[in-house]
Amino acid sequence: MVFEPLWSRKYIRNVQQVVFSEETSAETQGRYFGNYGIIRDIVHSHILQTIALFAMEPPVSLDGEDIRDEKVKVLRSIRKVDIEDVVLGQLKDASGDVDRYTKSMTPTYFAAAMYIDNARWDGVPFLIKTGMGLMENRAEIRIQFHHVPGNIYRERFGHDIDLDTNELVLRDLPEEAILLKVNNKVPGLGLQLDASELNLLYRDRYDVEVPDSYEHLLLDVLDGDSHLFMRSDELAAAWSVLAPILHEIDQKSVAPELYDAGDKGPINAYYLAAKHGVRWDDGC
Repeated sequence: MVFEPLWSRKYIRNVQQVVFSEETSAETQGRYFGNYGIIRDIVHSHILQTIALFAMEPPVSLDGEDIRDEKVKVLRSIRKVDIEDVVLGQLKDASGDVDRYTKSMTPTYFAAAMYIDNARWDGVPFLIKTGMGLMENRAEIRIQFHHVPGNIYRERFGHDIDLDTNELVLRDLPEEAILLKVNNKVPGLGLQLDASELNLLYRDRYDVEVPDSYEHLLLDVLDGDSHLFMRSDELAAAWSVLAPILHEIDQKSVAPELYDAGDKGPINAYYLAAKHGVRWDDGC
């Protein structure tokens, strides 16, 4: 009941989903990106699945079919993505050239702005980005809330108010956590506000080993639980989102922007976010 009333366009300003990979070995690049690219791999099977789970309406039960019914509705509601709202990147090799496994312009980085055209999320930008060989290994969803209307404390912030957005962060990597970033009064006699963080780190709270994601999926297979697996209509809905993008990339021969290993990725991703009124947050 704390967050459910806020879970809509009325209170949420934007949603950012980040899946970074720091793997840069030639073997990994050749195996996963030489022919398929990051769109067919990570975006289809990870990014869209997470968006569907995040944005779906409450299912009538926890039965796998009921959950997958709601996920399909989200995927079918995603607006066609304009190629102008897509940023592609390609990792350089040690010599500063395109990696020898990816000379076919297969992207190793993808960022895009997506919109879900339904009553709950209409107008809320979903900014996604995922890439290989970047400066950190991180997987999270970051929900930024609207500013307080008529904020009388605007001049009391120690930083730009646009940088002090209230946020809820659902993090999987590097450490499982739920973080709530709120604007708080700095202790003392003055009246100065700052962004503070309330955190639930699973490793500090629970003395248990968190299983690997694929361990969980294998257990679901043994138990006959299908709620995390894609149904055929869900698969088709996901491809209907990505196929037009892939077609335009192939038809127009869109060249990915080169970026260095250990970098933040293509600079155009930040221009894309600014275009949609979003500031990428690179960490708490």
